[in-house]
Amino acid sequence: MECPKILVLFYGYGSIVDLAKYVAEGAKEVTNEVKLARVKEYLPEETVKKFRIPIDTVKDIPEATLSDLEWADGIVMGSPTRYGNMTGQLKLFLDQTAELWMKGALYGKPVGFFTEASTIHGGHESTILAMANYAYHHGMIIVPVGYGIREVSSTTTGGSPYGASHLGNKKELDENEIVIAKFLGKRVAEVSKKLRC
Repeated sequence: MECPKILVLFYGYGSIVDLAKYVAEGAKEVTNEVKLARVKEYLPEETVKKFRIPIDTVKDIPEATLSDLEWADGIVMGSPTRYGNMTGQLKLFLDQTAELWMKGALYGKPVGFFTEASTIHGGHESTILAMANYAYHHGMIIVPVGYGIREVSSTTTGGSPYGASHLGNKKELDENEIVIAKFLGKRVAEVSKKLRC
């Protein structure tokens, strides 16, 4: 049986990148076919400079394409929260998937989600639910973390039954957040593997 191909798709910088890498690490426990890809930065250059957006920190990670979504057997996508929603950059990328929707290219593929917010009530769950709207319309199979590991019940920072997350008022991910992120990647890869049989 072939290993499933897993895409870890994200937009952002800093700790969301760390989360994405831990999700990919978890998926690699199941398959060696894991691709980490970032959504292109759509902000104008003057805005990037004004707010010192650290684009250079992700230059070694390839930009995602719609072909990556087709390539994958399972997808885990992440975005920092923006007022309880995903970033405009990820939304713009996903808004371009109409052609994939028309041919059912993502139908039946497992998908999980991760996010970060600077406060405990800043949108950890609502951002994941917003990303999930695309999955419903594409007919994807949403794979939550659930309460499959004890860290979901004991975390006081990020991570929930909805997916992995990071409480961004602390720069570094804590141990619970890392364990939950790895678990999410592994779980999406395991579900993808089972669906290939």
